[in-house]
Amino acid sequence: MESHSITLDITAKSLKETQSLGEKIGKNLGAKLAIGLSGSLGSGKTSFVQGLARGLDVPNNYYITSPTYSIIHEYPGRIPLFHIDLYRIRCKDEIEETGLYEILDRFGIFAIEWPDFVINDLGADFLSIHFEFAGDDTREIRITANGEKAAELIREL
Repeated sequence: MESHSITLDITAKSLKETQSLGEKIGKNLGAKLAIGLSGSLGSGKTSFVQGLARGLDVPNNYYITSPTYSIIHEYPGRIPLFHIDLYRIRCKDEIEETGLYEILDRFGIFAIEWPDFVINDLGADFLSIHFEFAGDDTREIRITANGEKAAELIREL
């Protein structure tokens, strides 16, 4: 079977552009998908998820914040959004205790910050998005699509 993996590099010159990228991706989502978000603290992962939520029609009265301490936030939308932050997870065994694997079996969009421990559990179809600082408000964003559904999403961008 042919492997589908394509990469797209984007420069976001502001917080608003990072959020707009998330919104654009959210508007194009129509099926279950995991999105691994990596990058330093403050590099734009949660800002991206705020835009993603807008694109998924999460009601405006839900304020999207990083679930650093609660690990998982769930938001209603056109497709349910699960915002997952594994920053405080120190080993793969701790993930079992969070209930994440049960949640990944559900229908939804899974935006996973610090996905290193679960990247191999996301199946064949997922997006990896890496955020790098490139100045005060500028971010270099590398989107890698793994699998056919994810590759199709990138082609639409």
